[in-house]
Amino acid sequence: MSSILTREPIAAPAGRDARRFSAGFGKQDRVLNVLFVLTVVAMLAALYAIFVYAPTERVMGHVQRIFYVHVSLAWLSYLAFLVVFVASIVYLWRRDERWDAAARASAEIGVVFTTLFIISGSLWGRPVWGTWWTWDARLTTTAILWFIYVAYLMLRAYVPDMPRAARYAAVLGIVGFVDVPIIHMSVVWWRTLHPEPTVARLDSSPLLPPEMLATLVVASVAFGLLYVTLMIVRVRLERARDEVRYLQQALSLRGE
Repeated sequence: MSSILTREPIAAPAGRDARRFSAGFGKQDRVLNVLFVLTVVAMLAALYAIFVYAPTERVMGHVQRIFYVHVSLAWLSYLAFLVVFVASIVYLWRRDERWDAAARASAEIGVVFTTLFIISGSLWGRPVWGTWWTWDARLTTTAILWFIYVAYLMLRAYVPDMPRAARYAAVLGIVGFVDVPIIHMSVVWWRTLHPEPTVARLDSSPLLPPEMLATLVVASVAFGLLYVTLMIVRVRLERARDEVRYLQQALSLRGE
């Protein structure tokens, strides 16, 4: 309660400071616009590379082209949860709400990317494996990761006290990240339908032909730019929403 009462709302400065304040937001908007344009261009380049530049796989045929989206989404999901992991540690250490906002935004994006990652895998697996889903090691550990971070978001939504919700979620975000290396190594540790890694290999170079590897890189860059753009937007929204919540709680405590 004391943190709510002592928190002062951000007041808009006047005069020359007001011009600097508005200029700062204008600069952020320009950066966001540039990122948006780069993301659109990268996505178009990725679509061209996937459907035109990349050769057709000899055994699976055209359905293998899902691979570029599927793997890119997987990598960006791991990155999103890595950001949650790091931001949660820093938040517990420094109690800086900016890190909490970054963790919350990245978790939300990570859940969306993981959902698309699972859906794209099912669309690829149906014609190749003959089933939409099977409980092999990688799919099972991925499902566990999805449930962990959905629980993270539910925890943030249903614990009414914001500082306590942030602490609980930070712990869950740190513990949940342990599943990410397990997912990656699952095809090495256990027998699964998934092949062993063909790109991120610790003991040798990638096994993909150069055209396929280049296409995967372009697709991953495109989704990476999308992640950065969404992160900037979501963090700004989270900060604004936090300000509104603190003001509402302060007003309710004052009886206004």
